[in-house]
Amino acid sequence: MCRSPEALALGAAVISCRRRYHCPAPGAFAFPFAPRSLGFHHFCERRLRCRENHSLREFVASPSLEVAVLILRARADHAPRRAEMALVEASRAQCDITVLSIFVNPAQFGPNEDLTTYPRDFARLPDVRLSGYRAAKARSFRAQARYGYVWVALDEPLSDIPAIPEDGMTGYRRINQFYDKWNTAALRLMENSFDNAHFAFVHKGTFGDINQPKPEKYEIVETEFGFDAETIITVRNPPGAYRITGTTEPTTRRHQRNKWFMPFCRRLDMEYPSGIRHIIFNCATPISDGQIQVVQLLFRNDTEAECSTRELIDWDAAIIADDRDMLESTDPDAIVDMGRKIEMHMPSDRPGMIMRKRLLDLLRQHGEEELPRSV
Repeated sequence: MCRSPEALALGAAVISCRRRYHCPAPGAFAFPFAPRSLGFHHFCERRLRCRENHSLREFVASPSLEVAVLILRARADHAPRRAEMALVEASRAQCDITVLSIFVNPAQFGPNEDLTTYPRDFARLPDVRLSGYRAAKARSFRAQARYGYVWVALDEPLSDIPAIPEDGMTGYRRINQFYDKWNTAALRLMENSFDNAHFAFVHKGTFGDINQPKPEKYEIVETEFGFDAETIITVRNPPGAYRITGTTEPTTRRHQRNKWFMPFCRRLDMEYPSGIRHIIFNCATPISDGQIQVVQLLFRNDTEAECSTRELIDWDAAIIADDRDMLESTDPDAIVDMGRKIEMHMPSDRPGMIMRKRLLDLLRQHGEEELPRSV
């Protein structure tokens, strides 16, 4: 037998409801939600236990309530209680939409217990009358909470989420700088991140020195996940950057130890002579042929008193705005196969050329080919 007779749950989710319901049966749970707050953490943290013999109408909704979720526990013989089904029927009568679901929690079963005998569809629940219902199925996806965001894989992941050792490390703080939609390609953003030739021109209003346009060369070591790229560059240090860099000198140097994680994550690790480290992590997720969702995290080894969160967000926002304006002017149909000879390259494009080769190899390893818009 199952360790817990409550491992099977028949759920009634009430959407656009006019009333929040109490559970008329002992041991049931009610989950009220504010508008648009339906999610795992709210589901766990805002649970209200119901008591036996409470009236269905005792729990009255606030005017702003849009969603109430009821989880009704079935007996070990898999048949819902009549009181529970009465709640479902009341929901159907008083609400615009009622959604029924079955939930079985594998964690509540031991190795030799009867998990496989518990029903996964309503055909095995004898007391559930499905007249007027339409069948639907929700897909599940792998998901992890990390670095202040939920990371979701739409298919079986090829690798883990990139590790950021400084997250949670003593002496470092994390600043979630932005989460925006850009009208460009993820590959464009990645290769731009490693293009030292654009600093003097695109970022001449912040750290770029138009009088020193020659780019520094990266030392690149390819890895299983992408590559490591190291260089030292001289940058302008205007007054607005003094607390960013930790110096008041008119110029300073950045020791950059950067990483590219296939396909579209990058780490920009900048260390200044002052000892300050300014570590930016970006992830670009394609959401259409011409758009990406971009997240940027910042890690610093100083304190809020030494340089405030607002100063750091504003400084990097000005740099990002320059990059975004330039990238959104490019064709989002970024060509991966350089053999097509559609786009030309110069020596400072080497990081982007490595990206293209590795991505094309990755596609072919999985039986796929690039399909440019022109094909």
